Amino acid sequence: MTTDIAGRTVIITGAGGGIGEALALGFLADGARVVGADVDLSGLERLAARGVVTRRCDVTVEAEVRALIAAAQAETGRVDVLFNNAGLGHRHRIDEIPDGLFERMAQVSLFGPFYAIRAALPVMRAQGYGRVVNMISRGAEARAPGWAGYASAKAGLFALTRVAAAETQGADILVNAMIPGPTRSGMNQGPGLQEPAAVYPHARWMASLPSGGPNGEVFWNSKPYALFAGGATREA
Repeated sequence: MTTDIAGRTVIITGAGGGIGEALALGFLADGARVVGADVDLSGLERLAARGVVTRRCDVTVEAEVRALIAAAQAETGRVDVLFNNAGLGHRHRIDEIPDGLFERMAQVSLFGPFYAIRAALPVMRAQGYGRVVNMISRGAEARAPGWAGYASAKAGLFALTRVAAAETQGADILVNAMIPGPTRSGMNQGPGLQEPAAVYPHARWMASLPSGGPNGEVFWNSKPYALFAGGATREA
């Protein structure tokens, strides 16, 4: 069972394209008050034209993330759902990773969600409600050349999800992780990929979990997924 998403305030990072844009438009169509954040101004312009509240935000800069959460609360009065969706997807062997890229991937995919969760939790605690969804990947458990930066960042995000969930026990705040599956986006091209809009029904399900719902879990296609359980050779 899920609760109604209509009227909820939903913040989405990385909303300027791909999955993030599809989620923003999906939640908007279902009556949520959507705040979309990105560094891609053209993507934000598209969303604004559709009625999404937009804000330029570099998730690697904590002050900008705090300002995003504060602006969403000021604009709508609440922060109900936080989707940590922003990410990078480069592949390089460890000894060939360009200087700074490993750090950049961690900053976007791990530090960014940490900043957002740290800023949003006090608001969610005060209002007595919150849903946090961290976008991760089976790439976290991949044992494959070129995945050092991506896998490390996503594995760290998995750990952050579980710790944050433990720290919200007893409050109506659920922190879970979502695997979107192979999806066409700016960082993922090729045959056999689903379109970003296919991710939305599962995102909506996770964003509207009822009180007492799962906490600290990973889901793929709205079903539990046991990350690191026999997945030593998996790729995203």
